[in-house]
Amino acid sequence: MGNTPTDSAPTWTPGARELADLELLLLGAYPSLPGFLNEADVESVRAKGRLADGTPWPVPVTLELPEDVPASDRVVLQDPEGVPLATLEITDLAAGEVGVQVAGTVTLLNSPEHGPFRRLRRPAADVRKGLPSGPVLGVVLRHPPNRRDLAEMRWASQQLGAHVLMFPLLSGQHPGAVVRSALAVCDETGERGATVVPVPLAEPDDPDREFLLHAHVAAAYGATHLLAKGDRDDAPIPLIVPPAMAYNTADDTWLPAEDIPAKHRRAGLDDSELTALLDAGEPLPEWFVPPDVAGELRAARPPRSARGLTVFFTGLSGSGKSTVARGLHDVLLERGGRTVTLLDGDIVRRLLSYELTFSRADRDLNIRRIGYVAAEVSRHGGVAICAPIAPYAETRAEVRRMVSEVGDFVLVHVATPLEVCEQRDRKGLYAKARAGQIESFTGISDPYEEPDDAELVLDTSKMSVDEAVSKVLDALVEGGWVPGSHQTD
Repeated sequence: MGNTPTDSAPTWTPGARELADLELLLLGAYPSLPGFLNEADVESVRAKGRLADGTPWPVPVTLELPEDVPASDRVVLQDPEGVPLATLEITDLAAGEVGVQVAGTVTLLNSPEHGPFRRLRRPAADVRKGLPSGPVLGVVLRHPPNRRDLAEMRWASQQLGAHVLMFPLLSGQHPGAVVRSALAVCDETGERGATVVPVPLAEPDDPDREFLLHAHVAAAYGATHLLAKGDRDDAPIPLIVPPAMAYNTADDTWLPAEDIPAKHRRAGLDDSELTALLDAGEPLPEWFVPPDVAGELRAARPPRSARGLTVFFTGLSGSGKSTVARGLHDVLLERGGRTVTLLDGDIVRRLLSYELTFSRADRDLNIRRIGYVAAEVSRHGGVAICAPIAPYAETRAEVRRMVSEVGDFVLVHVATPLEVCEQRDRKGLYAKARAGQIESFTGISDPYEEPDDAELVLDTSKMSVDEAVSKVLDALVEGGWVPGSHQTD
């Protein structure tokens, strides 16, 4: 049984990144930190890579509360389902980016119950106790390991006589595939075996700081060395840098490239080559990708013809985006081969967001709801067609990120000029907005931030609806998401 708060302290559910930091604090993966940092520590970390007391630490670990959370010296932090995870004893307050930045120590109430691979996300002290004696090589994994990666691990573990401690990151795309692949190749990492510990590390903006954070976390879990691409002297544990590895076509082995005659040396596939094979549904070469890992890669990135897709139309009211979206929906249903869902702006407003106003906050929430539904459609291999106004670039980018974690995203800007949209206004909305009868009307009294990241731009004042639909369909065919001709049984 877990603990529950014993008083009436206010509660707060942090965002995903803050929850990840909270988990790592509670697991002892951030041993240099007592909890969330105060303003002095944050400024010192950003300027010097050290806490205010001089302790080396690479990245700020902060928590913001909204200003409307009741004032208190104690807050209960909970998961999205409302389960209390920890208490935060607040010691410092400062102005945050959107709320109040709070600092203080955290105390465990209940261990998180949900999340993938929960059984493997163990306290750092427990992991250290379970490691064999001797050197331990830490390896951070952002993607499923290929044979070149495994060759680097074997070389480094052999040099050290080390057990391998793999840290698959849970913050990137398809983290499940990374963890399962790591578990599948444990026997191929070296003679002393391997341990897998998934960690929910968020990626800092600065790659140098990110690397140092990985090194600190690896050390907390018991790594004595860290596999690295290059050497540096500011890491908390020694780094080991393997030589460039290559495939020896003469005897089907991976060795340091310098040890292989040039005529038998093959470097391997780069990310773009591997991605192209996956997108086309082509087999992955076994000399570069172990079979178990290949299966995970294919499941994580199926060919585009079977991959989830969101086609997101954005544009002013009256631009024609809903008409083109409905036309695309009908054409895809006629052609067959894909499951298609239409999320039109007006329909969503009536069925999912009926209680929302047209304030910026409510507009953003409406678009996030559309993005969430579209992401779920894409997660299960369907095609979601969305047609809201979506006037704000930041929220569109948020939806792109949300969908891209589980499928593909195509943004279509229906860039029909404002004067044309007004001329088409059958409901008289523009006239009412011009007269001040409608507040916050996009294009009149509220801004429309034109996208600079659209995959396709249409102007329906210069083409018919059928032509616009054909342009979108052609882009989807060229991209490989839909077949190039009508499919029959």
